Amino acid sequence: MSTSPTLNSPHLTGKVAIVTGASRGIGEAIARTLAAAGAAVTVASRKQDDLAPVAAAISAAGGRAIAVAAHTGKAEDVQRLIARTIAEFGQVDILVNNAATNPYFGPMLDISDAQWDKTFEVNAKGYFMCAREVIRHLDGRKAPGSIVNVASVAGLRAAPFQGVYGMTKAAVISMTQTLATECGPRGIRVNAIAPGLIETRFAAAIVGNDSLRSHVVARTPLGRHGQPDEIAGAALYLCSDAASYVNGHVMVIDGGMTAT
Repeated sequence: MSTSPTLNSPHLTGKVAIVTGASRGIGEAIARTLAAAGAAVTVASRKQDDLAPVAAAISAAGGRAIAVAAHTGKAEDVQRLIARTIAEFGQVDILVNNAATNPYFGPMLDISDAQWDKTFEVNAKGYFMCAREVIRHLDGRKAPGSIVNVASVAGLRAAPFQGVYGMTKAAVISMTQTLATECGPRGIRVNAIAPGLIETRFAAAIVGNDSLRSHVVARTPLGRHGQPDEIAGAALYLCSDAASYVNGHVMVIDGGMTAT
């Protein structure tokens, strides 16, 4: 059986993507990569001032991008984010849920109620609300689409000192698999990426601590931690028609750490 070249090359010409948590780190790398592959991109995070340089850099490189400040844990912000994207680009085809928080680092039993609530609001509820609005939009257009949820290996293994964060990422993986099952018949694919230790400001508590970083690296067959661009390529693949038969999958990108 012959295969269309379109299915073998991850390009996004004519597609519109929303990337949350896109002001830096993994989200910024994904937004730049999707734009370079031809997508029009809305970059979102809580602070407009942090987003504007990302959108400007994408535009300067010949891409199309807008910056929309939004708290993805708040329904009205999510609705406004989707509406603003549609007003600017006409549609939404792709969602990358990447916005996350981890306000507490320490023994799980010592987390405060407020820290618990904030972690679940952004990492689980925010992902769900963004996915729900995009799926409703796709259903309204009777259009296929792709949703990629950035989870974590912390959602697959014990996560000492990041226990509640790990719980939210396990919830994201469960949500991914259920939405993939429910929405697959309509042509909407839902997948997840589970990064290991990646050098970002978000992971500074580990990457910036010689003892903790060495502990993780010692368990990683590649012998190092990762970089944001090493996650972006996987996101591009999952968003594109090159992954047209990939649905409900959790792609682990951790240098082999969970294989040991």
